[in-house]
Amino acid sequence: MLNTILVALDVDHDPLANQVIQTLQQLHLEPTTTVVLAYVIPATQTDVEIAVDRPQANLEGFPHDRIDKQLHGYQKNLPCRSEIEIVTGEPVEEILRLANIYKTDLILIGSRGLTGMQKILLGSVSGQIVTDAPCSVLVVKPR
Repeated sequence: MLNTILVALDVDHDPLANQVIQTLQQLHLEPTTTVVLAYVIPATQTDVEIAVDRPQANLEGFPHDRIDKQLHGYQKNLPCRSEIEIVTGEPVEEILRLANIYKTDLILIGSRGLTGMQKILLGSVSGQIVTDAPCSVLVVKPR
C-alpha cells in the first residue's frame, strides 16, 4: 500500500501536469494515503543563499498565485489527504529533499521527452530523480 506519494508538477507545461494528475487518479488512492503536490521554483544563479521553503519576494513577476491556485485545483479533486509544497531551489535536489522529509513511498513525475542535444544541455530532472530517489518513481511521458 502507498502511504505517501510525492507528485512533482511542472504547471508551466500544463498538458503534461494534467497527464500526471490523471495517472495519479488511476492509482486508486486510499483515503489513508497522503499526496504531496509539489512545485519547484527554479532558483536563479544569484539566489544561491535563499531559504528554500518559502516563495521569495524578490522573484518579481513570478506567478505564485497562479501556481498556488492550480495546485489547489488539483488538490480539491483528490479522494485522500493532501498537502501542497511550493519551494525554491534546484528541482532535482528539492524533489529529493521533499521525498526524504515526507518519507515518500512513490514519486510521480512527468518527463518532457527531451532527446539528443536538448537532453544533454538542459538535463533530465526525471532521469536524475529515477537514479537518486529513495523510493520508487513513476515517470509519465507526454502523449
